Amino acid sequence: MPIRAILFDKDGTFIDFHRTWGPAALSVMTVLAKGDAGALDRLVAVSGFDAVSLRFDPASPLLAGSTADFAPLWAEAIGIQETAAFRAEIDDLFTRIGLESLTQIGDPGIAFGALRRRGLTLGVITNDSERGAVAQLNALGLIECFSFIAGWDSGHGRKPGPGQIEAFLKLHGMRPDEVIMVGDTLHDMHAARAAGVVALGVASGLLGAEAFDGHADHVLPSIMEIAGWLDG
Repeated sequence: MPIRAILFDKDGTFIDFHRTWGPAALSVMTVLAKGDAGALDRLVAVSGFDAVSLRFDPASPLLAGSTADFAPLWAEAIGIQETAAFRAEIDDLFTRIGLESLTQIGDPGIAFGALRRRGLTLGVITNDSERGAVAQLNALGLIECFSFIAGWDSGHGRKPGPGQIEAFLKLHGMRPDEVIMVGDTLHDMHAARAAGVVALGVASGLLGAEAFDGHADHVLPSIMEIAGWLDG
């Protein structure tokens, strides 16, 4: 079957993860610590985060996880109960503060434009909140490129589960073998495999190309090569 659609992860795939979320994470943790240096130290520790370099450890729960994954750790670190309201507060802070350091990888508008001119339907599937994803896409002038945007809180589950991809397939009436899932983490690849779509890894984010061995159907340096790869 010919490819009809491509779904993209966001952070590490066309948004620079460390340059965007490093400064934002420190600011959000500082707000939540409310001037308590000990609380801030605990937040930094459970996040696998270096407050000096503003970079995340490879095992950080913030790298590929959603707010639902790390909010319990954060709540315990600052001595409060983990609730839906606390998760919403985290997402609100990241949505607002994340725009201040928002940095894209290369020129994704060129890549998405080339794919749309080929008649492909594009979507974004992220473990960020849906509102946060929409805010970033609007800020970068990319929102019109996508017919589908799903976050961890959109009601379809979160990666590595297949729910977000399956929701896209149902909405557009497409078969799994007509769709490619592009991402920079194994969560993305596992979601793709679980949904039965083509798993395309990109080495522009958190992992080197070799890390995708056995997990991805194909690996490219970045999304900028996708149009040429499809043509070839």
